[in-house]
Amino acid sequence: MREVLAQAAFQLFLERGFERTTVDDIVARAGVGRRSFFRYFPSKEDAVFPDHESCLAEMTEFLSAVDDGDPVGAVCDAARIVLRMYADNPEFSVQRYRLTREVPGLRTYELSVVRRYEQTLAGHLRNRFGEGGDGALRAEVIAASVVAAHNNGLRLWLRSGGEGDPEVAVDHALALVREVWGRPSAPVAPAPAPARPFPVSGGGGGEGEVIVMVAQKGTPMWRVVQQIEAAVGEN
Repeated sequence: MREVLAQAAFQLFLERGFERTTVDDIVARAGVGRRSFFRYFPSKEDAVFPDHESCLAEMTEFLSAVDDGDPVGAVCDAARIVLRMYADNPEFSVQRYRLTREVPGLRTYELSVVRRYEQTLAGHLRNRFGEGGDGALRAEVIAASVVAAHNNGLRLWLRSGGEGDPEVAVDHALALVREVWGRPSAPVAPAPAPARPFPVSGGGGGEGEVIVMVAQKGTPMWRVVQQIEAAVGEN
């Protein structure tokens, strides 16, 4: 019934336009009552994306069982589950992409769906990297990178009308993510110690006093000058 309703809804969206199609129109085409529609879809928008809930559940299940040895590789592989969902029905995927481009409300809805995928990936990575230090930040950035890379390749395929193999572009984009983020994170270098001025007496009072500056290599010149000025002012 869910599939029948989704097909009826999408046919009407293509024939009449999304805005001009009502829920009553959809249930009439499907031959069911309004209660049946809302049992499966909270809104018209949900009927445009009937497969994302099951795809999100599959992704969650995949990540819960995946090996912990390569977390970046795992989330890249999880993104391919979404790609396969689109590739399994190219005609529908291309038509939905074109419809979504035409209806701002559907575009907004699609962004909320994408965000749910991103949060699922980030949650998996946080469990691996931890919440302390930069763990949470790293998880969010990698998840966003995976989603952006996946969507870049997917949309190239959709804009082509579903021609060719969508995995080629997506695999290339995800390989870049793995190259950048799959390496162990480099330790952050400690900040250079501040310049430390101290006076050395010249033996002749204030006019003979010399300021000696000791600064760690790599200290910015503006910091050295700042400390000299402060020391001269103090003396």
